[in-house]
Amino acid sequence: MALKKLRVFTGNANPALARKIVDHMGIPLSRATVKSFSDDETWVELDDNVRGADVFIIQPTCTPADKHFMELAIMIDACRRASAKRITAVMPYYGYARQDKKVKPKTPITAKAVAVMLEAVGVKRVLTMDLHAGQIQGFFHKPVDHLHAMPVILDDISVKFAKKLAKRKLVMVSPDAGGVERTRAFAKRLDTGLAIIDKRRDKPNESKVMHVIGDVKGKTAILLDDMVDTAGTLCNGAEALMDNGAKEVHACCTHPVLSGPALKRIKKSKIKTLTVSDTIPLSKKAQKCKKIRVVSVAEMIGSAIRCIYEEDSLTSLFA
Repeated sequence: MALKKLRVFTGNANPALARKIVDHMGIPLSRATVKSFSDDETWVELDDNVRGADVFIIQPTCTPADKHFMELAIMIDACRRASAKRITAVMPYYGYARQDKKVKPKTPITAKAVAVMLEAVGVKRVLTMDLHAGQIQGFFHKPVDHLHAMPVILDDISVKFAKKLAKRKLVMVSPDAGGVERTRAFAKRLDTGLAIIDKRRDKPNESKVMHVIGDVKGKTAILLDDMVDTAGTLCNGAEALMDNGAKEVHACCTHPVLSGPALKRIKKSKIKTLTVSDTIPLSKKAQKCKKIRVVSVAEMIGSAIRCIYEEDSLTSLFA
């Protein structure tokens, strides 16, 4: 099917990823002016015609989350008012996903509020990746396509650790109880052992490792998580694994939030390498960190956009 009525725009959150996506698809990136006035208000002007078009706006709501969310919302509104046929928000990283439930009587469910606001401005579909809480899909009344970086990370692990896989010296590790299902899926696909780190979190962004469940002695352990924020969970987990006899520790995460003391912790930690995807762009400091490796999800997202545009199934992307 010709891509005549397909338009792919990007905000300022991750234009490098957007360019990789359209390069994979073999189409140009649609033009839009997205800037800020002197008082920091966001201004958007579409430079390409979107009348009757199927529009995809690539914009992870990463740091600064509020600014990037407003860019996305205003771009959606601009496309709706310019008579776009359908508008899909492509959010490789869904900001506020950790605020998915009421933790106290007088607190909001911000992940739901984000969904309400996006639908209010005119979004017709959402394409996202590795939501921190899968139930966020149900916060929308519109279709949500939830991709996983698993195939990309699996391929990377299979190549990088091929010899250890052959000798059955690899073990996949969940850094907490909440990530066991994800880690078990990786262990099953790679035919490796599974271990779990039992931890308790005293307050946000702080965790205390208790003990390791599973056999890691003499093995290469790979910690697996959906995101790395302040890196406390991963670094404490790596130390616990080494204390329990692991030969070496690596980590894989989809979303490199890397806020606060994350980079210092990673540099000082016992983690040999941290593999992340490009859903969020790395800061200049993070790019200089020799432990951090980046794999791209651009091809997967580009394939998903093409499938949605052509009204085809996305099932093959989960293989």
